Amino acid sequence: MKKTELLNSMLSSVVSEMGHTDMLCIGDAGLPVPKGVQRIDLAVSKGIPSFLEVLDAVLTELKVEKITIASEMKDHNAVMYREITKRFPGLVIHEVPHVQFKEKTQDCRAVVRTGECTGFSNVILQSGVTF
Repeated sequence: MKKTELLNSMLSSVVSEMGHTDMLCIGDAGLPVPKGVQRIDLAVSKGIPSFLEVLDAVLTELKVEKITIASEMKDHNAVMYREITKRFPGLVIHEVPHVQFKEKTQDCRAVVRTGECTGFSNVILQSGVTF
């Protein structure tokens, strides 16, 4: 059995297969998943698991060099914006309009659906390198 925090086999597999600049999206329950992009559906019920629980688990295994969020998050979900920025000190946060954010998910290796039901709780993580 794995020793790290990330136990979901599909999610762990995607993270292990990611190379430099590959992208993974973690989203709320309402984020659409483009056709052709792998969906990893972790949602059990409203709020379970939360966006931040999933993000924190993924960050135990994924080296992130860049994140992208919807620019609307600052105004419409300031609490989540603060929580995300706390997890990435010193990292530039790329902000795009929500419409462009959804388009950008087409380039992700997978979109992870959480049970989060607060608006704009979505992030695209771009993989870095550990050396």
